[in-house]
Amino acid sequence: MVSNPIYWWELASHDAESTVDFLKGVFGWDIRFDSDAGFFTVPADQSHSDLRGGGVFTLRKAKLPFLTLYIKVEDIYAKAKQVKEAGGHIVEAPFDIGSGSYICLFNEPSGVTLAMIQPAAGKTNQN
Repeated sequence: MVSNPIYWWELASHDAESTVDFLKGVFGWDIRFDSDAGFFTVPADQSHSDLRGGGVFTLRKAKLPFLTLYIKVEDIYAKAKQVKEAGGHIVEAPFDIGSGSYICLFNEPSGVTLAMIQPAAGKTNQN
């Protein structure tokens, strides 16, 4: 197993429905609206045991479209400290997303925004 694999991704656009139609049409992806989550989901290929999939939604707070990769970690607080020590910047400190899972947004030294996720116990693989 790869250490700290990509676990989830999010694509925020100005118009999620148009983005979804484009991705379905060009790549044939199976994208469905998840009414509980409030956004479109893209399931991961079964051969990727750690990747849960991704989500597509319309921008809310951000002004520009973005793509964020979520890296799975075991200790999000220790990794946040390591990000800072390596010259990165914490954009949003670790916080519970309401399910017992924690996320943290950070910039690597050149300014690219990434995210970490520490899944709640028992929720590391939902494939």
